[in-house]
Parts: sequence; C-alpha cells; structure tokens
Amino acid sequence: MHHTLTGHFQHLKAFRSRFLKNPRDVIIYLPPDYHSAREARYPVLYMNDGQNLFDAVTAFAGVEWGLDETAEQLIRAREIQPLIIVGVYNTGLERVAEYTHARDKRGRGGRARAYGKLIVNELKPVIDSEYRTLPDSANTGIGGSSLGGLVSLYFGLEHPEIFGKLLVMSPSVWWANASILKEVSRVRHKIRQKIWLDVGGNEDARPEICVEQVKALRDALIDKGWVLGDDLAFTEDEGGAHNEQAWGYRAPAALKFLFPPIQ
Repeated sequence: MHHTLTGHFQHLKAFRSRFLKNPRDVIIYLPPDYHSAREARYPVLYMNDGQNLFDAVTAFAGVEWGLDETAEQLIRAREIQPLIIVGVYNTGLERVAEYTHARDKRGRGGRARAYGKLIVNELKPVIDSEYRTLPDSANTGIGGSSLGGLVSLYFGLEHPEIFGKLLVMSPSVWWANASILKEVSRVRHKIRQKIWLDVGGNEDARPEICVEQVKALRDALIDKGWVLGDDLAFTEDEGGAHNEQAWGYRAPAALKFLFPPIQ
C-alpha cells in the first residue's frame, strides 16, 4: 500500500505528555499558501484519531477520510478559510479510556480529562508557538467521530474558552448510559460555539436507536440555546455507515459550516 498524503505535512513523532504515560504521533496539515503567504495566520482544527484522516497506510482497515484532499479542494475553490489541521493519533488500547469522560458500568474509560490536558496545556501551546495560528477560541476547533466525536463535544463543554468550533460526527452518545446528555444539562449559560453534529442512518445493527440518541443530543443543545441552522448544524445521512468513508463524505459540509470563507 502506498502513502496517500496530499499537500504539505509536518509531523511530531512520539509526542509526550506529563498527564498520560503513552506517547502519540501528531500529523499537521498546512494549507496550500502556508509557505508563500508569510504574514498570514490560520485557524486550527484539532482532530482525534489522527491516523485515519489523511493516509491509507496508517488508517483503520486502510480506509482514510481523505480530509487532506477535501481541504485542498475547498481552500483552492475559496469555499472555506485556509486552515491548519492537527491530527492527534489515538494510542490503540488506550483509545477508549482517553476518549471517554465517564466510566461505564464495567469500570472502563473516564480518562478524557487527562487527554484534554494534553491537548489544551501541552499540544496547543506547541502548535501556537511553532506555526502561524489564530489562537483564540473563535478560530480553534476540535473534532472527531464515534468516541472521538463524543470526547470533542465534552472538551467543547469543558473548555469553551479554548474551542469555539466543534465537529461532532456519529458521537457515541450511548457511552456510560448517555452521560454526555447530563454534561449538556449542566451548561448554565449559552456558549458561543458553532457545532456540527451528524449521524448516519445505517450505523449499527439497530440504527434507529443510534439516530434517536443523536437527535436527543441535538435537542438537548437546542434547549440550552443553540439555534439549528445558525450555530448548530445537524445532518442525518440516510444510509451512512459508522466508518471513515462516511465521515469523509460528510467532511466537506462540516468544514464549510465551521470555517466559511471570510467575506
């Protein structure tokens, strides 16, 4: 199998944290004009499961999102802002623990807060110091799919001062008895964030339950003040499965919503 990277990339190998014992790789996509527009600064989208985004060689089952080709096309067509995408690799066996904010009934998970410290306190300062970023919350997003979508929403609720854009695809709302709904219920004041939320119509053996759970999350956000069609986008992808191909298919619409071109 051949590497399928398109565009300009840099890597942080075995990025270490004082909050988590296991190091992880980080892949950084740079927009087409990054090296020529020397004074330009860029919004940043941090993405979980970074090995699945750009390269078939590292992606789960050899299927990537194609997020690099998507970004290149949309940026060159001026349909989105040029942006930096930071893909944080998961660490295999520790993925479930790090991508969940609460323990389930079997005692699994619950280390998302430590993983969040890695991103907020360690990785983001490195990215902001080494690259020409727009570091404010209005220009900083976080995203992912499945448990990566779940933890992205959790980070957004925990750190609204850091993340003003959330890309939440096929979130695992079911985790720990749908405890993410309780996290949303604790929001006291409307947060100034844009949220992309979606779900496929064919994600598991009982897809109607999955769709129902994500719609419950959508409604919980609306109850807290997010406005559908304004700062909240919701898509039900009829027939969409729970895989990288489906998430890559919906990525263009998500990027257009979260990072529209500056008029």
